[in-house]
Amino acid sequence: MCGIVGYVGEKQALPVLLSGLKRLEYRGYDSAGVALVTDDGLRITKQVGKIKVLEQALDGHKIDCRHGIAHTRWATHGEPNQVNAHPHYDTAAEIALVHNGIVENYRTLKEFLSQKGFVFRSDTDTEVLTHLIRFNYKGDLTEAVRDALSQVEGTYGIAVVSSLHPNEVIAARMGSPLVIGHGDDENFVASDVSAMLEYTNRVVYLEDGEIATVTNSEYTITTIQNVEITPRISEISWSLDMIEKSGYDHFMLKEIHEQPTTLRNAMRGRINYEEGISRLNGLNLQYDELRRIKRIIISACGTSWHAGLIGEYLIEEVARVPVEIEYASEFRYRSPIFDDSSVFFAISQSGETADTLAAMREAKKHGVTSLGIVNVVGSTIARESNGGVYIHAGPEIGVASTKAFTSQVTLLALIGTLLGRMRHLSVQQGQELLGALQEIPGQIEQILAREDVVKEIAGEYCNNDNFLYLGRGINFPVALEGALKLKEISYIHAEGYPAAEMKHGPIALIDENMPVVVIAMKDPVYDKVMSNIAEVRARNGRVIAIATEGDTEIAERVNHVIYLPETHRLLTPLLSVIPLQLLAYHIAVMRGCHVDQPRNLAKSVTVE
Repeated sequence: MCGIVGYVGEKQALPVLLSGLKRLEYRGYDSAGVALVTDDGLRITKQVGKIKVLEQALDGHKIDCRHGIAHTRWATHGEPNQVNAHPHYDTAAEIALVHNGIVENYRTLKEFLSQKGFVFRSDTDTEVLTHLIRFNYKGDLTEAVRDALSQVEGTYGIAVVSSLHPNEVIAARMGSPLVIGHGDDENFVASDVSAMLEYTNRVVYLEDGEIATVTNSEYTITTIQNVEITPRISEISWSLDMIEKSGYDHFMLKEIHEQPTTLRNAMRGRINYEEGISRLNGLNLQYDELRRIKRIIISACGTSWHAGLIGEYLIEEVARVPVEIEYASEFRYRSPIFDDSSVFFAISQSGETADTLAAMREAKKHGVTSLGIVNVVGSTIARESNGGVYIHAGPEIGVASTKAFTSQVTLLALIGTLLGRMRHLSVQQGQELLGALQEIPGQIEQILAREDVVKEIAGEYCNNDNFLYLGRGINFPVALEGALKLKEISYIHAEGYPAAEMKHGPIALIDENMPVVVIAMKDPVYDKVMSNIAEVRARNGRVIAIATEGDTEIAERVNHVIYLPETHRLLTPLLSVIPLQLLAYHIAVMRGCHVDQPRNLAKSVTVE
């Protein structure tokens, strides 16, 4: 969600901090600010809007500083304005703090501190932390942070600096990701490794309840209870060019076009075609344990939930194991039922999604084997799960997920095949599914080569304010995902529905001004979908069909057709979603929307 960057070293701090903030722009934000520790005390500058506005406010100022923190804020408490922007500071302007998360007991703490004479400037929960640290300060900044956080309820990732302690950044985490970057005569703090990748690929992930004291030459990590932790350094495999646009107009378009590569990466080394089985050693489950699974629970949010819904269709058919797909945000509030034959899968691109992480922890609390399907190596879900698989999609910068979605579906297909082969699936059936899966990247390349067809359709409908997306069976979740993509980046109202449900309400909306996108692949429900198309056309609705190559019949019944290569029917979502991603992208561009950073959205939702 919000972005944190901290630096202490030999370089001028301001360019490092601003560079880090720009790397975090994809996370979504409404204001930005920096706190620099100079010889003359703290220098704090905050602005509403984009980072370039902050840069303009700082332009021309000669600030000699090698130590500071910076932040991009996405409002949770208090409207976006200069006062509510981070960093926040104490009354004497000697301690400054940036914060990701929510302080749940801030009202109680604010009342207590107000009685002690502290004056609050903002409407945020974060300002409470700054004054609370000052209240507990007795000469040691780390101890003041430790004492303050022992009184806090909620989630936080914080970085703290003080003019009283030059060459020192204090960082702490509880539920909101924070990483220390290990450099030579310099060290970094950030909420995301991309903020520091320009300078180092050696990082230490803070765990919940840990506090780090960071200087230019070293860092020490302790728990809130003051137990020292031995840092474990990880090396990031991403390169800097992987988080650049590489000639594309937007990160989203780049990531759509990367999908042939990312799907190959997701499958690499995981397919044994001769035996018709997948290899997923990261699950940490033996064959006999896989056979004992009687129920699978999948929990996720947003696009990952749609991937999980496809997984439900696929795994139930291929493996004949009951699957439940749960919204992570609702899961732990409805007294879920667990048993010792269940396995829980948490799906999250970032591996930090607060609701998904909380759902996984609830499952683990009940003794259920909990596995992660994540993209970010070293993320909290990856570290806390009993096992799992990385999707190997590389950094996804665009807020609207594309390549992570198809990689998640690919992994679910591999999981389904593995479970199926443990039960009734024959070698030949496994080979058919895995062979078709290996052809998908090349087929996506064929679809991307015909992008102009989608772009032309986008031009015809970019001024419409409502869309309906219809699909049946395993392509119903694709209809949901197509509608979500359009909503996210173009701000057009769009709804995804099972095609047969249209006549139970949504059909009332259909007229000549309602474009309807229908996924109509050649599969067992094709004739049913054609009937649904006839119902739309009878009411003057305009139909954009996603269809199988060679289907000449459908061209006579709809306004536009986007053809896809033929594949195994259970894998059609990996193809049918591609034109829907492109359609959303081109419509958003034509409407002048900010594709990579849509309003009100954040890449990683790290608060409930």
